[in-house]
Amino acid sequence: MGEFLGSPLIGSEHGASVDNLSWLIHLLMAVLFVGWLVYFGIVLFKFRANRHPRANPEGVKHHASNYIEIAVAVIEAVLLGALAIPLWRTAVAAWPEEKDSTVIGVMGRQFNWTAHYAGPDGVFGKKDPKLVSASDPFGIDRQSPGAADDVVVVNDFVVPVNKPVIAKITSQDVIHSFAVRPMRVTQDAIPGLMIPVHFKPIRTGTNLINCVQLCGNSHYAMKGTLAVVTQKEFDDWLASKSKTAPKAPVNYE
Repeated sequence: MGEFLGSPLIGSEHGASVDNLSWLIHLLMAVLFVGWLVYFGIVLFKFRANRHPRANPEGVKHHASNYIEIAVAVIEAVLLGALAIPLWRTAVAAWPEEKDSTVIGVMGRQFNWTAHYAGPDGVFGKKDPKLVSASDPFGIDRQSPGAADDVVVVNDFVVPVNKPVIAKITSQDVIHSFAVRPMRVTQDAIPGLMIPVHFKPIRTGTNLINCVQLCGNSHYAMKGTLAVVTQKEFDDWLASKSKTAPKAPVNYE
């Protein structure tokens, strides 16, 4: 059904669950829409003007409509709770351990996406807000332990397949929104906040990264790619990038 409606191919482990929830919500909306449409049709027919040429000043004397309204509100609250509570419990319980994941820092800024990888040693270098600048959006202290092999890339992200990815998302300037549709991942990037999201890629290939929050006159051009490769290809790529990692801040524009 997703392919029929033009939905992108599912690229993450949780993608099918997201699609199923979306279909369930839209099905519920359709049932409510048809139900209320029928109800209003009955009311319009039953109380049409040629059947009741004069208005009844006394109005309705029973409380059936009140009971119906309360019942509808209770049913909708129960449905919301039945969907939200189990989903939240599953989302919290499914959070992967960082030691078993590919962890990347993601920063949005007008108008590109920048990623920070720990390098082959798996240790992120120290970051200092005083070092943040146009040339170094993360403020990496290149002289700190673990920073020597840290990798920073712009727009061209790479992650391994079949391994959890934790992306810690923030923004340097205005509110952006990090979206990778095949991964069924969307998260606002907000200045001053670091918001983590996680997903597990299940197929290799290249996916488009979009900004889905209007962020300025070149919002349309704020795009990147997320390449999903084998673990060996990722290790080779990271090792190659770390060898050329700068020892001091450079311009990543």
